Amino acid sequence: MKKGVSFLVTVALVALVSSLASASDPSPLQDTCVAIDEPKDAVFVNGKFCKDPKLTVAEDFFFSGLDKPGNTSNAVASNVTTVNVEKIKGLNTLGISMVRIDYEPYGQNPPHTHPRATEILTVLEGTLYVGFVTSNTENRLISKVLNKGDVFVFPIGLIHFQFNVGKTKAVAIAGLSSQNPGVITIANAVFGSDPPINPDVLTRAFQLDKKVVSYLQSRV
Repeated sequence: MKKGVSFLVTVALVALVSSLASASDPSPLQDTCVAIDEPKDAVFVNGKFCKDPKLTVAEDFFFSGLDKPGNTSNAVASNVTTVNVEKIKGLNTLGISMVRIDYEPYGQNPPHTHPRATEILTVLEGTLYVGFVTSNTENRLISKVLNKGDVFVFPIGLIHFQFNVGKTKAVAIAGLSSQNPGVITIANAVFGSDPPINPDVLTRAFQLDKKVVSYLQSRV
């Protein structure tokens, strides 16, 4: 192998390893980077500008209210209370956030993904049927019924769900490996996009009658 080609291969391998190593939020280069609103038209990193570390206070790292149940009066009978960088500015650059999830009996956190985070969930009350589906090479369902104190992990980017199979309310708390993990609820994204996806696309993709597709689009 010629020296020039060998060098390019080495560079490519280093770039690949580096990209894999930085698949989650980048590591911070300072003790704190409390997020502040960016100046108009400015360029920023990590989605936020940083407050002068000498001006940080305890409130920058504090949130109150996760003990309170969320409003589950909705179509899926569940509620996710998110504590991310928008709620705790001190999370900026720290690569972590959390949520509380409340479920009515037979309520669910419907199939969704977090494009930027792995999730680790702990059941505080109730019984949940949870699972995730592997990528398209297998589309294998990995699922389990969880009880109080049980822990389950949902790998980054994979479609996953939780369903309260008990007759009482359930509560879970979860940590996520991003300050802003994002969420894509599959049904909402596909049938509730703005503007709507052409029904012909969804009719063929889901093998549904066009009237069913139009109905679902009107419901989301």
